[in-house]
Amino acid sequence: MAYILDEDGKALVADVKNFCDKEVKEQCKAYDESGEWPKEIYDKAIELGYHMLEIPEEYGGLGLDKITVAAMYEEMGKADAGFATTFAASQLAIKPVLIAGNEEQKQKCCEIIVNGGFGAFGLTEPNAGSDPGAGKTTAVRDGDEYVLNGRKCFITNAPVADFFIITALTDKTKGLKGMSAFVIYKGTPGLSTTNHENKMGIRTSITSDVVLEDVRIPVSQRLGEEGTGFATAMKTLDVARTVVGCVAVAIAQRALDEGIAYTKTRTQFGRPVAKNQGLQFKMADMAIEIEAARQLVAHSFTLMEMGLPYGKESAIAKCYAGDIAVKCAVEGIQLFGGYGYSREYPVEKLLRDAKIFQIFEGSNEIQRVVIANNILGKF
Repeated sequence: MAYILDEDGKALVADVKNFCDKEVKEQCKAYDESGEWPKEIYDKAIELGYHMLEIPEEYGGLGLDKITVAAMYEEMGKADAGFATTFAASQLAIKPVLIAGNEEQKQKCCEIIVNGGFGAFGLTEPNAGSDPGAGKTTAVRDGDEYVLNGRKCFITNAPVADFFIITALTDKTKGLKGMSAFVIYKGTPGLSTTNHENKMGIRTSITSDVVLEDVRIPVSQRLGEEGTGFATAMKTLDVARTVVGCVAVAIAQRALDEGIAYTKTRTQFGRPVAKNQGLQFKMADMAIEIEAARQLVAHSFTLMEMGLPYGKESAIAKCYAGDIAVKCAVEGIQLFGGYGYSREYPVEKLLRDAKIFQIFEGSNEIQRVVIANNILGKF
């Protein structure tokens, strides 16, 4: 397996698996049906520190190495991809602060997470998804303040977030070089959330629009210098894409695990269907592809730990793992036959959960653009 862990890491992964088996896996079925956000499940997870895996120890977090974090996210994702996505989205929000924030900003935002709060990262807009340069949200300097106006969409954690990272144009004439990033705290006048998304999958995460109407914040809440917001967002997404790949691997692995268990007990023509070579080859191919995806995720995280460039590798990991999650979910349904199409069994949910992993944090088409730009260079 790609995640080589020390004894402490193995113990942490065993603990999160035990928690998810007891408190998440079955309980999330009802929330998948209702679309309700399962606060009580997150509260239990927060008591165990699963909300602050990546926050450095100096800021009160666990400061775990990235391979251990990957293995823990995979266990969360196997139980429920929306559960893993919620905590990963909070870590997504803290990353730009750690990348570009000053010491005061780092201390304050990390403290919010450590104390059980949530963060949200706001880049996408109704007319600016894969093309962030088409964003309309603005931040106009007014003395020692900025006034922000605009709308962000598809923002994970928005209704429960205690702070938001928002990108906005501070100079419309400069395009992407005129984009800046800001920290905005819950309760700021003019900041609101609306349009709760009734999603196809990952329904235990909560997603909505963020509306900014004459939101006034001090200049001290800008992350880094004016005009560096796009660069900060891209550095953030480079890290986040590998995490997305990790959760995608979890969905694929769950599909295989469910298929193995079912085909060993389902009998046709007087024997378990797992004895049919056609199904064996199907499951063998799934195992090959899952481990390849996991190795790509581990490789990207290893490069991060070593301080080496990883942008291309993160895009590869996210793209391949997202595609494999969908493919393995489809194959998982096929292993169940007609029962796989029924909500009585877990595999149809895996397909609904998997599809978004080809879309968010940059669609897989955009990942291929990133990869192509890296391998071709300028010519």
